[in-house]
Amino acid sequence: MRPVPLFLATTAATLWVALAHAQSEPAQGEGVPPVPPTPTEVAPETSAADVAVAELTKADVDAWLDGFMPYALHQGDIAGAVVVVVKDGAVLTQRGFGYADVKARKPVDPEHTLFRPGSVSKLFTWTAVMQLVEQGKVDLDTDVNEYLDFEIPHYDGKPVTLRNILTHTPGFEEQVKGLMGTPDGGAPNLGEHLKRWVPGIIFEPGTTPAYSNYATALAGYIVERVSGMPFDDYLDQHIFQPLGMENSTFRQPLPERLQPLMSKGYPAASLPEKPFEIVGPAPAGSLSASGADMARFMIAHLQKGRYGDVQILKPETAELMHTSATTFLPRVDRMLLGFYETNYNGRRVISHGGDTQWFHSYLHLFIDDNVGLFLSVNSSGKEGASGRLRDELFHQFADRYLPGPTLEGKVDEKTAAEHARMIAGSYINSRRMETSFLSLLNLIGNVKVIDNGDGTIGVSMVTSPSGVPLKWREVEPFVWRQVDGETLLSAVVEDGRVKRFSFSGVSPFMVFEPMSAAKSSTWLLPAFIAALAALTLTMLAWPISALTRRHYGVQYALTGEDAKVHRWIRLAATATVVVWLGWIILISSMMSNFVLLSERTDIWLRILQVLGLVVFFGGAGVGVWNAWSVLRSRRSWYAKLWAVLLALGLLVSLWVALAFHIISFSAKY
Repeated sequence: MRPVPLFLATTAATLWVALAHAQSEPAQGEGVPPVPPTPTEVAPETSAADVAVAELTKADVDAWLDGFMPYALHQGDIAGAVVVVVKDGAVLTQRGFGYADVKARKPVDPEHTLFRPGSVSKLFTWTAVMQLVEQGKVDLDTDVNEYLDFEIPHYDGKPVTLRNILTHTPGFEEQVKGLMGTPDGGAPNLGEHLKRWVPGIIFEPGTTPAYSNYATALAGYIVERVSGMPFDDYLDQHIFQPLGMENSTFRQPLPERLQPLMSKGYPAASLPEKPFEIVGPAPAGSLSASGADMARFMIAHLQKGRYGDVQILKPETAELMHTSATTFLPRVDRMLLGFYETNYNGRRVISHGGDTQWFHSYLHLFIDDNVGLFLSVNSSGKEGASGRLRDELFHQFADRYLPGPTLEGKVDEKTAAEHARMIAGSYINSRRMETSFLSLLNLIGNVKVIDNGDGTIGVSMVTSPSGVPLKWREVEPFVWRQVDGETLLSAVVEDGRVKRFSFSGVSPFMVFEPMSAAKSSTWLLPAFIAALAALTLTMLAWPISALTRRHYGVQYALTGEDAKVHRWIRLAATATVVVWLGWIILISSMMSNFVLLSERTDIWLRILQVLGLVVFFGGAGVGVWNAWSVLRSRRSWYAKLWAVLLALGLLVSLWVALAFHIISFSAKY
């Protein structure tokens, strides 16, 4: 291969890795709901057909867990876990596996060891809201501004309501600044955190699922204001104390009494522990709780708000939470009031998952079978093994103890091929940053739907261990089922075009819609990478050519206007590459360490914003000037072609900076 093509390929690959790293990290973090993980080998896979139906008893579940969990933890490099199963209003089993503190060899105690369930915390916030609803103190369909001391803007005159918030349809873009902190920075005041920046409302409320930590924190603040007591106090008095959840709290840092009980958090069991995480939007994910306490909460919801002699919700209120589904797509799982569906084996399952940076959890209630399952692990594990573990635990548990039918069906080959061609394309996630510089992640975060050419489709974010997209086969018009699996995908079609699609596992709180042509990664990402590669070559040619001339004693060939514009284009190329490298480093650092999503990085953000304003506009101007000058000169056709390519590259750079808000003066994101 010739040196120039090789360099271009290497540059493109390097930039792709740098950008992809920036996008891959946010997959885990407080409030990030579980996305079907890229499978990694943490437990042997088994289908429903391969497993004999077992009786759901303590003895059988304990024996099964003893075979499943130690292997999964070892293979996934996960330090410790807690698993709780409840049935018919009582704890069936609660088990600790591995270590709460690897260095001290302290085992997990399901009765006392505290885990961080992340966004499972939201279920407690929603329960608190519904307590106030049944008391008549708040209304699900009233403008939330009625309960606040600051204003949430309307969208074309339509207000945000608590029903929108509980169903993740308020229309907010993603907010991540202040998402995570460390104990030395202390916990932010809830009201101040919310008032610092109201995220843009990018969808009409009630129309589009788009998961929002900000909205959940807003609901917690409404609980605080309407009840007249701090949110933490309200949870203590109205949920934790009545249920006897003595080892649970939303408080940050932990009360002194609970600190010795807290499990350490780890990127992986083989890596050092991390500090206790401070969650900025606390009602969205700051809970610390033991497995035994989570059992009490599950039982209360399975018993329609009752635990023993205590009623934390009226039966009709609990029923309302568990059955009020919002339907945007056929067949796939839907959002309820706080809970969301993870229906499986033809059974109704309501759930919530959650992640902090280090802890990963899932709570499932087989609502008609009076069975609950909770898992929490204290490590992300090898290659995100925690996601695979909780996915496999749920599916294998259900297949073993609660089997049922899979949706069967088939469409004719001609229709399947036509629909596969129709849905194929590039889509953007409804849960996204839209008005800040972090919207740049959307450029590499597009989801691709692939027409496999055999009537099946693939989805770029759902892959096999080797990274190949799994296949989906159409079982009803515009409803696909994963081949050799149960996960469903469906689409809404209008006027012969797919308007949105999603799949079970994420469909309750995010959908995927066609990317606008002007921002589509199908053309823009390759163009951007090619532009940076060309500019990098020009930047490197500057010192290389100077050293070469000096070595051979050759004079600089250009004079006058040609020499002047030549120097300016090299300066513009160098400045553009350096500024973009700064942005890539900043965003990558922020996404790999959520603590940097804070004011501590504002100085670097401001510097890059000022430099970008000068460099991107100035560079585009210099690129056009250089192309015009070279095209009018007697220089070689190669020089003229390269000048045009550089001008296009600098214009693409400017467009990316404008389209994705790199050129901006805001530090809100």
